[in-house]
Amino acid sequence: MRKYSLILLILIFSCSKNPEPYIEHLNGYWEIEEVSLENGTKKQYQFNETIDYISINDSLQGFRKKLKPGINDTYFASGDAEKLIVKIENDSLNLYYRTPYAKWKETVLEASETHLKVSNSDNNIYLYKRYTPIHLDVE
Repeated sequence: MRKYSLILLILIFSCSKNPEPYIEHLNGYWEIEEVSLENGTKKQYQFNETIDYISINDSLQGFRKKLKPGINDTYFASGDAEKLIVKIENDSLNLYYRTPYAKWKETVLEASETHLKVSNSDNNIYLYKRYTPIHLDVE
């Protein structure tokens, strides 16, 4: 019985995924691609007027800001920013947001160079793709 318990423990620890590598991919410009609601409904986004800019420092604190992209790497920002704290808890990477009006948490399900997937407290899943700036040749 002891041998089976040891095997079970090894399987549990080998199957749990370390979310720490996700942190390096969070910084940058993100564009919403799809939202999957808890009831199974999916909403696709073909065009977005705003994008999210996430900035996190070495102490795992930072902000998220809504931007309106312009051309040739220009962005128009509102005066608001959501304060952000990143924490690894129970094999999950959690993002804690705070504004003067609200506090909430999102859990990072995946993060790579090209995609970011997060879940909120309503069990809605947001899929983002890395934003590609609009470049025009101006002469």
